Amino acid sequence: MKYKVAIITVSDKGSKGEREDLSGKVIEEMVSSWAEVVSYKIVPDEKEEIKQSILEATPKADLILTNGGTGLHPRDVTPAATREVIEKEVPGIAEAMRWEGYKKTKTAILSRAVAGIRGKTLIINLPGSPKAVRESLEVIMDALPHAIDKIKGDPSECGR
Repeated sequence: MKYKVAIITVSDKGSKGEREDLSGKVIEEMVSSWAEVVSYKIVPDEKEEIKQSILEATPKADLILTNGGTGLHPRDVTPAATREVIEKEVPGIAEAMRWEGYKKTKTAILSRAVAGIRGKTLIINLPGSPKAVRESLEVIMDALPHAIDKIKGDPSECGR
């Protein structure tokens, strides 16, 4: 069974059609072997629109991957929007992405990305650049199916 993934790209320029969404395409390509993209949306860097997009995608997706809006710019509000809709944070995911990213790009530690759960859906903030998206997903990809299964209530033992 393939998992269901929603992609939400957060970009002022992308939402106006002024920039091609290369990061969303990287996500789609990287998850295609084990997941089906059931929703894909580009929204501006507006907290309420990001929250609404996450809430709309939650019932139809096992995993929501946002990209963009995780930095230090005043318009980077994706983590704040995500925190307002998640019920439980999963800090190890964002910590791993920052730590491994730092080994390649020192500014990766400036990411404010968060990961968490709403209902039976895992929500993860990814950076905005295609390179950073690829590097971040490479770090966490192997753990995602297990995480999704656990969120859905898989009773099997974790320490095998």
